[in-house]
Amino acid sequence: MDEDSQLIQPQDQSCWASLPDVCLRRVFWWLGDRDRSRAALVCRKWNQMMFSADLWRYRTITFSGRPSRVHASEFESALWYVKKFGRYLEHLEIKFLNPYNAVLTKKFQVTMRGLLSCLGKSNNRLKSLSVQQLELDRLVWRNSIRSSFIKSLSFFLKKVGKHLDYLNLKGARLTVEQGCVVLNSLSYLRSENTVSQLNIEDYFSHHLAVYSSAQFNRTMATFHSLASLTLNYNCISDELLENLCENNAGTLWTMNIKCHVHDPHGQVIWGMSWAKLARHATNLKVNFFFERVMKYEHLARILLQEIPIRSLSLRSCYFSDPDWSMRPTLTDLLPTFRHTLQKLTFEFNNNHESLDEELHLLVLSCRKLFYFKIWAFLDVRFVERILKSQEEGQCSLRTLKVRIYTNRYETNDEDRTLREIHRKYRKLIDAELNYFVIAYPMM
Repeated sequence: MDEDSQLIQPQDQSCWASLPDVCLRRVFWWLGDRDRSRAALVCRKWNQMMFSADLWRYRTITFSGRPSRVHASEFESALWYVKKFGRYLEHLEIKFLNPYNAVLTKKFQVTMRGLLSCLGKSNNRLKSLSVQQLELDRLVWRNSIRSSFIKSLSFFLKKVGKHLDYLNLKGARLTVEQGCVVLNSLSYLRSENTVSQLNIEDYFSHHLAVYSSAQFNRTMATFHSLASLTLNYNCISDELLENLCENNAGTLWTMNIKCHVHDPHGQVIWGMSWAKLARHATNLKVNFFFERVMKYEHLARILLQEIPIRSLSLRSCYFSDPDWSMRPTLTDLLPTFRHTLQKLTFEFNNNHESLDEELHLLVLSCRKLFYFKIWAFLDVRFVERILKSQEEGQCSLRTLKVRIYTNRYETNDEDRTLREIHRKYRKLIDAELNYFVIAYPMM
């Protein structure tokens, strides 16, 4: 009996029983919800660890948009989590992936109503909220379902708006009136709000000329602490730039502007409006993302020389237009920003014109350029010219990504030449570059 009793002495227990809290908390950090719940049953100490605030500060809740038995419990699990641990949340991300029908959007709306209601009552520390790509203008969102969801979201933002620092509603696809109602909730009972990072890219439905809306400009005037603003070009107006200059000049660092071919982008913006904003917001850097807006006359009207452009992305998405030429943009327009450009991304179908020389000269002229990505019809030797310029100190790239389009199914010759170039400049690539180059059949 004495020998048996010695086997269960405390000092002979597993080392897990005396594991320091910081280590145990780290173990719990890597566990999923189901495993955490099981581990909490081991002992009182582990049960207490289950309710450590550090474990529940960040949360991504994903709802499947397809009917499935596997995902049937997602909605109930989300409500369970918020009721039990919602008070600890500081960063919340909601994803609803491609809803299949109105039944699922209704279920999502009802779940979100309960989730946001519970969170609004128990949480006073939420700093970051992201609800992306809902596409509320799709037919699967019936008017009553859409209106109920917007009402729940607006009511929730009224409660947590004074704490919120980051709001991402990318891809919501609302009308101007609906969108302004939601954004105005952030400044409920106050003349301004404290959000510093706002993402409203594709927040409004396509084809809406938001820049002409006085309601939108009044709404944006309530933002007084913006450091980062992401939106579409169809929201940009002289009035908006004036508001940003008056209310956010001391804090504004970054503007990300997307311009899509289906968004209205023919408005006239005065260069003096951009110049005034750049003069007062001295740290401002602007990043432009163009999708299928490629013609020189359109780009020249948007890319005014007074804009402090840091990054530029031009994507034609494989569309080709024989009447379109990229050469004037590369030779006349973009060199205007050679003193500020740091990132360039090009994806276009230039099968009708060779642009190797123009692209090379543009890279050399932008002395601050450290990121260069190009998907286009190029000669394989273009890569060698860039690497040689890098070796000679004529450019200072840190990232070089090239996809060379060809009109043949087989790319054996191009691949062989690229391997030779890599061997020749291997030391340079290994020492200085994030390097990715391939040949790609464009058939």
